[in-house]
Amino acid sequence: MELYLDSANLKEIEEGFKLGFLDGLTTTPTFMQREGVTDIDGMIVKLSKIVPVLQIEALGNTAEDVVKEAHRQLNLGLDPKKTVFKIPVSLEGVRACKLLRNDGLLVNVHLVYSLQQAYMAMHAGATYVCPLVGRLQDQGQDALGLVEQCVDAVDHYGYNTKIMFSSVRNAEHVRNALNVGVHTITVPLKILKGLTDNHFTTLGTEQFLRDTKLMTVKVGEAINGVNPVVAASTNIKDAIVKMTEFGFGAIVVTSDDMQVKGVFTDGDLRRYLQSEGASVLDKQLGSLEYKAPVSIEAGMLLNDAAAIFKKTNVDTILVTDKGKPIGMLDIQDLESN
Repeated sequence: MELYLDSANLKEIEEGFKLGFLDGLTTTPTFMQREGVTDIDGMIVKLSKIVPVLQIEALGNTAEDVVKEAHRQLNLGLDPKKTVFKIPVSLEGVRACKLLRNDGLLVNVHLVYSLQQAYMAMHAGATYVCPLVGRLQDQGQDALGLVEQCVDAVDHYGYNTKIMFSSVRNAEHVRNALNVGVHTITVPLKILKGLTDNHFTTLGTEQFLRDTKLMTVKVGEAINGVNPVVAASTNIKDAIVKMTEFGFGAIVVTSDDMQVKGVFTDGDLRRYLQSEGASVLDKQLGSLEYKAPVSIEAGMLLNDAAAIFKKTNVDTILVTDKGKPIGMLDIQDLESN
């Protein structure tokens, strides 16, 4: 099934065709008017240089008027093999379709609302016949039934016509088009961009990224560059300020030669306040007793850090480089990308 973008917004068009696999662009004078286009010919020429196939309107009161307009547009420098002229279905419209097809030009007979209209366009040799599904459904009509009948007519009678599913309002319409077996669909960018979205796909992708990160990223690469080190002579009151500045719930207490004496945490602060009261705030960190800190060398993988977090049930791990403190790894660092 061919996939067209339905738009006249240059930013959308450039974004859509960066995908690299869209078959073409459909546009209308109404789209262009909404986008504030004043030079229609200039816009058409510009679009023809961006997209592989361009479908544009050829209007006129008679078949001859339509044919004249199509040839005028071609003379702007358009490639006849990459330009499809869109003609609203009518008796003059299908006559114009036949005349243009006799000239070897491509035609889309659109604004189709009935099988009879589609039949006339097919029999006139239309390259595309384009029912408007969303608009038909707005009127309470069986739009999908009409599209299916059009596809069946092409298959049964062997018409060399592609049925284009248009007036797409949602992702469900794209699924409908695939189920019915249309040959072409034209879709607004907003809907097009959502066709690959799925909550479970997103969850699975995020899990793969997290697991890959654990196996490939070293601890030293994951820390945020902040080294929350304070001297042993620092009192607890100042240590609280430092913890806030560093953005960690823990700080590394070191001697003058940068040897690690221990790690002071916000949990330690609560315990000391409960046992000794506010007077403890004036104590120096070096006067406190510490357990051996949970640490890891910067060259280890995050996978190793994850195992330490699970085993010790701590929230932060001291990161060292040849025994010297260089930062702290927070358990949240394993989750962030």
